Amino acid sequence: MTERGRKALLLAPAGIWLLVMLALPLLVVFVFSFGERGAAGGYVPAFTLEQYANLPARWTAFKNTLILAPLGTIAALVIAYPLAYFLAVRCSPKWRTSLLILVIVPFWTSILIRSYAWIFILGGRGLPALLESIGIDDVRLINTPFAVLVGIVYGYLPLMVFPIFVSLDKLDKRLLEASADLGSTPWRTFRQVTLPLSVPGIATGCMLVFILLMGEFLIPAILGGGKVFFVGNALVDLFLQSRNWAYGSAVAMTLVVVMLVTVSIYMKFISRLGGQREDVSLM
Repeated sequence: MTERGRKALLLAPAGIWLLVMLALPLLVVFVFSFGERGAAGGYVPAFTLEQYANLPARWTAFKNTLILAPLGTIAALVIAYPLAYFLAVRCSPKWRTSLLILVIVPFWTSILIRSYAWIFILGGRGLPALLESIGIDDVRLINTPFAVLVGIVYGYLPLMVFPIFVSLDKLDKRLLEASADLGSTPWRTFRQVTLPLSVPGIATGCMLVFILLMGEFLIPAILGGGKVFFVGNALVDLFLQSRNWAYGSAVAMTLVVVMLVTVSIYMKFISRLGGQREDVSLM
């Protein structure tokens, strides 16, 4: 067998899996998006752009998703980076494993249960009651965009911590020592050495969190109380309750296109940033 044939044979299982589990479902949704809703719901074959013309009716869901998903990603990054830096650079090796396990522990419990726990924390008998006891009245946290933001950051924080931790853990500590010996301040060392070398971990973490947040529906449904909708919530409503599969497919395809464009721009930016880092290192 030729080298080309061996490569094709090795890639065949993954290619078939992607075709069956990704490409074909997307093709079905794409075809459905040009159809119509049947009299009893579901899908009726047709070729019309009516479903795409009605997309503005779901603008609120898109707006909430396109605002809170990036905000949640940035907030998770801001919280995760210091934690990952401490675990990888400052933490004693004998405590590192235990602390990493504590980061994983929330995943041992269903996100549904954890989200319901936040209902009590952000509800009237939680933080608002505590704030009222110190003289801050009329604070409403639950069923607000803030509650959804807290929930998504809490839920997806570990997915941001670990890629950054892995990137920082591979950092050659001698580079930090050399920077200090050459007279750099700790902030300058972090800005010129640590941060650029951790960009791959930041890129991976942001990608994981952002993509998952764009399709999130459970946390907005629980902590948003029906007042803060994501596109995922709109899709659940259209497919399972309204049974408008054609319109739901159009919304889903629009979300896929938005994600592809956003991720492509992001990856191009990261690639350019990586090229700049290589140019600086060569200098």
